[in-house]
Amino acid sequence: MVETFLLLAPPILLAITFHEYAHGWMALKFGDPTAKMLGRLSLNPLVHLDPIGTLMLFLVHFGWAKPVPVDPRYFSDPKRQMLWVALAGPVANMILAFVSGLLIIGFASSNLMFDSSTALFGNMLVYSLQINLALAVFNMLPIPPLDGSKILRGLLPYKHEHIAIEMERYGPWVLMSIILFGLMTGVSLFWIFIGPFVRFFSSLFTFGLM
Repeated sequence: MVETFLLLAPPILLAITFHEYAHGWMALKFGDPTAKMLGRLSLNPLVHLDPIGTLMLFLVHFGWAKPVPVDPRYFSDPKRQMLWVALAGPVANMILAFVSGLLIIGFASSNLMFDSSTALFGNMLVYSLQINLALAVFNMLPIPPLDGSKILRGLLPYKHEHIAIEMERYGPWVLMSIILFGLMTGVSLFWIFIGPFVRFFSSLFTFGLM
């Protein structure tokens, strides 16, 4: 149990830190200094941790960080620029997954994955690959308050924006209901959707090693 925690902790902290940092960085590029002023434009994991969300990540492999504050009033085109701010988090996770895949290839080709002195780090890279992929795909789901809902809102024509507003009313309840259903039944509806993507990109990013 302790060994699993030690293997999971660094990849999880890295994944959520880069995810939230990317949101703040993109918002700053569009003129919003809110995250920077509040000390959230940081690669320090401690400023992004949400105690309950982090615990959920370890227990049920779905969780959340403390959302980076974004003020769209600074944006010249709030609808479109919020889309890019939302997309920045999942993209950051995909980049980390890709880098993890390249490192796994390097470790495997050098037989470091099977060396007792480096196998622990190799296993950590595998977790990093899978955690970042799962976090990226999970956040792309168009269920509020996930990033995918903000991306969907940015894509919807103004005349259909009421759909996104209506979804924001019920989205969090839908999200929690699906998580609770998985906890009670052992059947993860999220993983049914996310699993194939994680397996596909795990294989793609490691050139078929996984």
